[in-house]
This record gives sequence, C-alpha cells and structure tokens, in this order.
Amino acid sequence: MKPKILILNGPNLNMLGQREPDVYGTESLGDIQIRCQERADTLDLDIDFRQSNHEGDLVEWIQEAGKSSAGGLILNAGAYTHTSIAILDALRAVDVPVIEVHLSNIHRREAYRSTSYISQASDGMICGFGGLGYELALDALANMLNSAK
Repeated sequence: MKPKILILNGPNLNMLGQREPDVYGTESLGDIQIRCQERADTLDLDIDFRQSNHEGDLVEWIQEAGKSSAGGLILNAGAYTHTSIAILDALRAVDVPVIEVHLSNIHRREAYRSTSYISQASDGMICGFGGLGYELALDALANMLNSAK
C-alpha cells in the first residue's frame, strides 16, 4: 500500500493565479495539484490535496491525518501560519512528519510574516520556490519515509 500524503492549503490559496501574481505567481492551485499528483506518482505516493479558508477545517484535517495513519503532511497554512495557535496545537497532537510550504520567501516580506507558529511543529520548511516547493516537500517526505524503513 502506498503511503498517503495529505496536502493542506489554507486561506486565499484558492485565489492563486489571480491574487498578487507578482508575489505568488500565475499558477493556480489546480495547476499545483496536478504537479503534485505527477510528482507523487513518480515517488509511489498517494496524495489527498485540500484547501479551505476556514481554520477549523484545517484543524480537523490535521487531526484526521493523525487518526488515519497518514504517511505525512504538507501544509501551506497561508496567513494562519502567523496567527494560529490552534493549528500549532493540532500539529503537536499528531504523530506524522510535517513539511511547511510557502510560495513566497516569508523572510523577505513584511516582518509579521517571518513568524511561523507552524514551524514549531514542522520537520522542515520550504519557502520561496513557488509551486515547486510542494514538489520539493513531496521529495523530502518520500526521503523521510524511506529512511524510516
């Protein structure tokens, strides 16, 4: 059975390609999902790709990942990265590898974006590479899962 990777996307990511393309690029979230599926196929992984503008949905999905024995979690929490103790607590409550992803380099933007609550519960962070960051996160998780065998 292939390991299942849950890829969660937070608020406003459904607007990719339309919202601030100079910061986030012109690729849509659907484009990124296609790229992730193609990369997952080459890594022999299953993915479950989701997006919500609601913090509670993200918390529930993170909890679900822990209950379902997901192989790992990729999280782009959007603005919740910088504000959500609830998401941090959910991540701390599950025992799955977590890779945090950001399309832009959060450390080269407004000062408040440099703070990531998510990082406190993540195994690693990839930022500044646009949609490629998701593929890099899949590579990292595949490597982590293979090393654990």
